[in-house]
Amino acid sequence: MVASVKRAMAITAKLNRLTYDDADEIRALFSELIGRKVDDNFSLIPPFYTAGGAEIRVGHNVFINQNCTFYDLGGLDIGDDVMIGPNVNIITTGHPLDPAQRRAVTIGKPIVIERNVWIAAGATIIGGVTVGENSIVAAGAVVTRDVPSNTLVGGNPARIIRAIGNE
Repeated sequence: MVASVKRAMAITAKLNRLTYDDADEIRALFSELIGRKVDDNFSLIPPFYTAGGAEIRVGHNVFINQNCTFYDLGGLDIGDDVMIGPNVNIITTGHPLDPAQRRAVTIGKPIVIERNVWIAAGATIIGGVTVGENSIVAAGAVVTRDVPSNTLVGGNPARIIRAIGNE
């Protein structure tokens, strides 16, 4: 795990020196980080932070705004056409509640973000969650449970606000 974190920190340090106009180099470094080529419609505005990178899978036409943190050690799947706002935290790992175990163990739970999701500014998504297709996570929401498709969720903890679509 230490080697993975060191590798990610070296790549993100290079990535975070770039500007919005360096889109091709950003795509190349992000592809190196995750170990898979991202498509030409992938867009990320630095800075970006991660604990590993190798467990991130990104679909087509994904946009990631600035100052996002993805702790991906539990696995992170991002579907096609996803938009992720600034200051979003996607955290797949945690620690046991038992104080004697907290420093000894890291628990990873995957996160799946399905197609056409919008995660608004400052939201946090916790491991073990699936955000359903076409859904919106409101700004500042803390998502601790699955989000059904075609819904708007918000709050802490996030709750369904209403269905979306066909307005």
